[in-house]
Amino acid sequence: MPGFSRLAAMVIGMIAICFVCRPVIAATPAELYQAQTIVTGTGDVNRQIGFKDCLDKVLVKVSGDQRLTQKTQMLALREKAADFVQSFRYRDRLEGIPIHDEQGTHDRPHDLTCLYKPAVVDKLLAQLGSRPWPGERPPIAVFMTAEQGARHFVLTQDEQRGNAMRESFANAAGPLLMRVTFPKAGQLGGLDEKALSEADMARLDKLAKKAGAARALAGSIVWSDKELGWIADWRLADRGKTYRWQARGVSFDEAFRVAIRGAAQILSGHGQP
Repeated sequence: MPGFSRLAAMVIGMIAICFVCRPVIAATPAELYQAQTIVTGTGDVNRQIGFKDCLDKVLVKVSGDQRLTQKTQMLALREKAADFVQSFRYRDRLEGIPIHDEQGTHDRPHDLTCLYKPAVVDKLLAQLGSRPWPGERPPIAVFMTAEQGARHFVLTQDEQRGNAMRESFANAAGPLLMRVTFPKAGQLGGLDEKALSEADMARLDKLAKKAGAARALAGSIVWSDKELGWIADWRLADRGKTYRWQARGVSFDEAFRVAIRGAAQILSGHGQP
């Protein structure tokens, strides 16, 4: 049913736009010092795995520094991940769906949310040589081109072919409490695909402000048969310096996670992604 598919895509896109365009509000400690992951069942074994994943996520979320999870000190901290959790809760992702005869509650996927005391997380960050990223997180306007074979376009707020991309950006931004928006076609300042890829960041930052954001995140994603994935290039200016970073052969969603994690690392003052 192609008509239904188009309608569903439009609805998803509108939901994503509503999410990413929310007003900027400084995160509360309750929002900032918590993390969520998906586990199977509510047993202790998988809970401990979930605690480790949540520890990684909350440290990156609070600091904005994605490099922390690669530090050797994290190996020991993950083994004590449960000690850092103040409280936790579960939500059955299949809530309302009856349990099948062959499936017990231990098989059902659950959202595991872990809450932490700010002082505990801040102390861990200090041990890792990092620090919290306080205050409001500046909203970002995305100026991006996409290419897959003969199909290519500029991602704008009103480009229907970009519905899945806008949704993926929103999914990537949420866990880091980042806000992203997309300019309308009329807010590109007359830039086409080629000019957009060559535009300096000072000009794009000005266009970002006109689109209601604080900074511009520029980039492109190109499908590569050779890499068996997407090649994603990103750039963002901060404190008088333009940063560039890339990922090759990544999945569709990972291309946008790379963009958001890199932007968070730069804007939080942690340097080159």
